[in-house]
Amino acid sequence: MNNQKLTIQQSITFGNLGKHLKGTISLYMFTLGSAILGFSVYLFLSTITLQETNYVSWTGEALFWGLIFFLISIFILFLPIEFSNTFYLLNDSFNDLVINIISTILTSLFFLIFFQIVIPSQILIFNEISIIARSVSFSGFIVIPISFFILNNLPARIKIFENYNFSTILFLWVISLQLFL
Repeated sequence: MNNQKLTIQQSITFGNLGKHLKGTISLYMFTLGSAILGFSVYLFLSTITLQETNYVSWTGEALFWGLIFFLISIFILFLPIEFSNTFYLLNDSFNDLVINIISTILTSLFFLIFFQIVIPSQILIFNEISIIARSVSFSGFIVIPISFFILNNLPARIKIFENYNFSTILFLWVISLQLFL
């Protein structure tokens, strides 16, 4: 990073942005799928315990929605595996950092608007899914760009993060979405 020239305009191309965007969309889908999977496990656990939940009125309904959201989360988790097949983030230079931050913000903005339009908020259980999708997007706006910046400066000192950028960002995204729930 010492004496590094900042030639941003020469290295940002649509092909380069597309490659980073595929990795960011994969991260977003893995995070969203994990959050919905956690919500379905919560619904399954509410059928076993006798505690009252505000989301469903009886145990069969909780089991039904838990199964539906479990299948939806499995589908969302398999989307990046089948279609993008990108499990690596390039974050070696300042140009990669800028592209990763831009692609994360664009992806989060797109999915925030998409889920606000598509998911109806009149039904209480869908309102919770909308809140989960919103928290994933807000985490992508705030925490993930900061994490990219920190990870861009860390590998010079700690070599283990060099090979595990994707896993580290995914872990940070899943943990940080809990702050916005």
